[in-house]
Amino acid sequence: MRINDFVEWELEKFRNECNFDKEQLEFFNYRAKNIPIEQIAEKMNISVGKANKLSRKVKDKIIKVL
Repeated sequence: MRINDFVEWELEKFRNECNFDKEQLEFFNYRAKNIPIEQIAEKMNISVGKANKLSRKVKDKIIKVL
């Protein structure tokens, strides 16, 4: 599953229903713009490992909503 493959109304549904914390929402919005995880880590000033962990948490929440 790739976040940037969803259409805008689906992305908005996830923003509203997934109960993302601030960090997860920031990550989600970057991924929706198709920004690679390595660049997101740089932008958010976190390690790539932390970014991968955020990716898993975000995907888990999306799957629950689907």
